[in-house]
Order: sequence, then structure tokens, then C-alpha cells
Amino acid sequence: MSSPSSPARGRPARLDRTRTLQTALDLLDQSGLDALTMRRLADAMGVQAGALYRYFATKQDLLTAMAERMMEGVAEAAATDGGDWSERLTALARAEREALLAHRDGARVFAGTHATGASVLGFADAFVGVLREAGFADDAAARALYTVVNYTVGHTLEEQAALQAQDGPPRTRASSATP
Repeated sequence: MSSPSSPARGRPARLDRTRTLQTALDLLDQSGLDALTMRRLADAMGVQAGALYRYFATKQDLLTAMAERMMEGVAEAAATDGGDWSERLTALARAEREALLAHRDGARVFAGTHATGASVLGFADAFVGVLREAGFADDAAARALYTVVNYTVGHTLEEQAALQAQDGPPRTRASSATP
């Protein structure tokens, strides 16, 4: 007889959103975005593909959650002690870039979603907050946010593509040229 903490013989470990998301990120790092499928994810987790849809209605929902997970902790870059507003914004842009570079095809995942979870909104709030503190109007702060995010994501897309072409699957290359 099995208990809730130990699955019955032949049954996989209990499926949950956190484990599914982490396994998807691991597969992304191993094989890249083009090879990430719901079927491959299910196989890696030892479940039927249909079981994944309990947590993610579509692959796009999964990718959005992956993008949001990648951005966790990025907003804290604004809290760097000292420095003027431009140094704090540079720290945020670098933290965003590093978060995307931490995962193979991370920029492609992020660029292909409309992530609006807490980590992404926290980043946006931190960015706009720095500009507001510096005296920028809300509309100027919003334009700056979109400009910097789009530039950083675009630059990182190109950087990851070049790294992949140069020497195969990229891992974390956060120490290379910054935007």
C-alpha cells in the first residue's frame, strides 16, 4: 500500500508545477528550445504527455512560466548600494542579460512570450522606480524600460546565436561583452 509521500510501485513521483518547470528548464539547457516538446518533457518526467496539461494548458503557457522563472531575482539588481540612477539601470540590464544567458536559448524563450508574472513585473517596477526617483516622468520611464528591455533581449538573442554557432550549445556566458 502506498502513502501520499511514496508513490505506488511502477508509478512516477508525484507531478507538480515546480518540478515540471525545473525539468523543462533542464531540458532547455540540455537540448535547446527547438527540441523542447511536451512529449519529451513528459518522457523525462516519466509521465504521459497529457499529465502536463494539468499545470500548463499549452506549451506557450509552459514557456511563459519558464521566462518568468528566469527573471526571478533580477529586480534585486536595482537595490545595489550607492551609485546613481544610470549605474542602477545598467545593473538591472546586466542582471536581465545574465538571467537570459543562464539558460540555453533563454533569450528566445523570453522574447517569444508575454510574461507578466511577479518576477517580470518586479523587474519593470524596479526599473521604472529608479527612473522616477531620478525625476523622470512616467511616460519617459516607460519608454526607457521598453527600449532597454528590447535592446537587451535582442542583443542577447544575437549573442546566444553567435555562441551556439561558434562552439555548440552555450551555457552561461555572462562574463562576455555587455550591452
